[in-house]
Amino acid sequence: MRIKQTIIMLASAMLFAACAKSDGVEQFNKTDQGLALKGYDAVAYFTEGKAAQGTGEFSHTWGGATWHFTNAANRDRFAQEPTKYAPQYGGYCSWAVSHGYTADGDPEAWKIVDGKLYLNYNLKVKEKWEENIPEYVRKGDENWPAFLKKKPEHKG
Repeated sequence: MRIKQTIIMLASAMLFAACAKSDGVEQFNKTDQGLALKGYDAVAYFTEGKAAQGTGEFSHTWGGATWHFTNAANRDRFAQEPTKYAPQYGGYCSWAVSHGYTADGDPEAWKIVDGKLYLNYNLKVKEKWEENIPEYVRKGDENWPAFLKKKPEHKG
């Protein structure tokens, strides 16, 4: 049994090393095409209570990412108050950030808590995160600033 536990611990450490980025991460988790939330509509989580795939017809650029929406009204709501609708921790997995590393967030594994959108790696990880949301949010809030890319110092 100890060998199995050791293997699991080593695998976890390797995963942590692979996911943690020493030079930081972008403010928002984006696809190779620069899409935030993998093209899902950030506003629909709040207004429709569901994950809804947006379209390039209704897009907005903010925070170095392109955001897609299902309609012009949602796009306009987001443009007026992007921080109200953008996911916490840049759309990275909330469980991972609370545990000191980053991982991709799945737009289908989401939850709104205290008016804020959180994503997790998948539905199974979301279930674990939901076991103690207040503690994981507290830890995530503490950890998140350290993950952001360092801005170059201005010398002048």
